[in-house]
Amino acid sequence: MIGNINILNTEILSDNWYVLKKITYEYTKKDGSVKTQTREAYDRGNGATILLYNKEQGTVILTRQFRLPTYINGNKDGMLIEACAGLLDKDNPEDCIRRETEEETGYKIKDVRKVFEAYMSPGSVTEILYFFIAAFSKEMKVAAGGGVEHEEENIEVLEIDINKAMSMIETGEIKDGKTIMLLQYLKLNQLL
Repeated sequence: MIGNINILNTEILSDNWYVLKKITYEYTKKDGSVKTQTREAYDRGNGATILLYNKEQGTVILTRQFRLPTYINGNKDGMLIEACAGLLDKDNPEDCIRRETEEETGYKIKDVRKVFEAYMSPGSVTEILYFFIAAFSKEMKVAAGGGVEHEEENIEVLEIDINKAMSMIETGEIKDGKTIMLLQYLKLNQLL
């Protein structure tokens, strides 16, 4: 038992791509009564995301790629504009985000700044996402980006004016939560 939680049973429902578990547990409420509940939790590992920004140009680097879950939930073409991101794959968050940035955007960055971390969907997904920002310049572009072939990524790299990106949130062109959080972080902290 950890704190007031006692795991009674864990059943693996699927481990095809990531792991979906059905967990039965009991917990002690404030009044001392003990309740039993069953929930499902999807474990896909932890991840990192980054927003590259250019203060002089007033621009940010975003990506556009097909996201099946958005397609089956009403996104007409399944394409999503978002900040560069990836799973840690046993790396620390800083190394992961440097690797993902170069693979997805073609920018080789050195100085990354962690700004916060968050559970993105704590009702059903175990993932903690580490949020980073980094300044970029044209000189840092070392490749085309677009992702890596063995992961079957097909990513379009976008450089967008920060004010345009903010208006794209209002118009619904940007609907990705992590991207909205990072764009708002830049604006709130007057980095652009």
